[in-house]
Amino acid sequence: MHRTPVTGPDRMPAEGDVTRSYTHAGRRLHVAGGSRVGNRYAANFDVLHVDPTLPFLAVADGMGDGRGSTVAGSTTMQTMVAAVQAAGHDIGPGQLRAAMAEAQFRVRTAGAELGELTGCTFTGMVLAPTAAGSAGHGTPAEATPQPAPGAEPPTAGQRSWLRRTPPSARTAPDASDRGDPAAPEPAAWIVQIGDSRAYRLRDGLLELLTVDHTAAWLGAVYGWYPADSPAAAAARYQLTRYVGHPGNPEPDLLSVTLRPGDVYCLCTDGVAEQVDYQRLANRLGASGSPVEVSRAILADTLVAGGRDNATIAVLRVEN
Repeated sequence: MHRTPVTGPDRMPAEGDVTRSYTHAGRRLHVAGGSRVGNRYAANFDVLHVDPTLPFLAVADGMGDGRGSTVAGSTTMQTMVAAVQAAGHDIGPGQLRAAMAEAQFRVRTAGAELGELTGCTFTGMVLAPTAAGSAGHGTPAEATPQPAPGAEPPTAGQRSWLRRTPPSARTAPDASDRGDPAAPEPAAWIVQIGDSRAYRLRDGLLELLTVDHTAAWLGAVYGWYPADSPAAAAARYQLTRYVGHPGNPEPDLLSVTLRPGDVYCLCTDGVAEQVDYQRLANRLGASGSPVEVSRAILADTLVAGGRDNATIAVLRVEN
């Protein structure tokens, strides 16, 4: 939906779905994503990326319905994808923060040239390398659709991810309560700015892992107004942090572990606003494939009225 700021790769086809599978640190990772145009806008200002080679998925959501929305989403996604691919096996918080700073600069520069609101939200998840051997870390096991003939070969960063193991883990994950208690669990970084979200379903509990960077979120925390008031509804679309913000705000970074049975969900607010908590939990916990789950959730957004474009990426962790 249309957002207002609080100051102080190419886009996927609108009806496109994508699936990928990877092997990472002994875990089998199945990813699916898709995007749907709602009934409010004639075009899709969301951006989805599920990397064909590296274990990296992300969503972005442009602000407004003008040229600035399109430019911000595509510029941010291209910048983040390039940074992750270049870092390869060495990906970590420093590279992610630097990439977001670069995206901020590029989007603000584009906005100055366009002379209109140019901004977007971004939420991405990238698998962190582990120190426990290199076999199978980040290796794509399946890829659907296949890369087009004549596509560029993997970059040096991508090749290094596939063949090398870093000297030490980039995260400090919790000790595993399954198997060797001293063995670190495989982990991932979530990088987020704005109000696109990351959820995790674990042992039947659906948790919102990210914080919406909105005036409404602050108002709910500090009791500025009742949660169901018109003021709260209006504040839902007042972003305090986003890509393109003149104050160059930093993203939130979160380290999470990957346990068999976990289901992670990245989505734009077109999903979060239209699919309620219980239905989202039920969908993510369903026995169907991740692509069936993502399609069902996207269909739910249209049944709910399709008031906004909706984009989702679902990751399921298996042994």
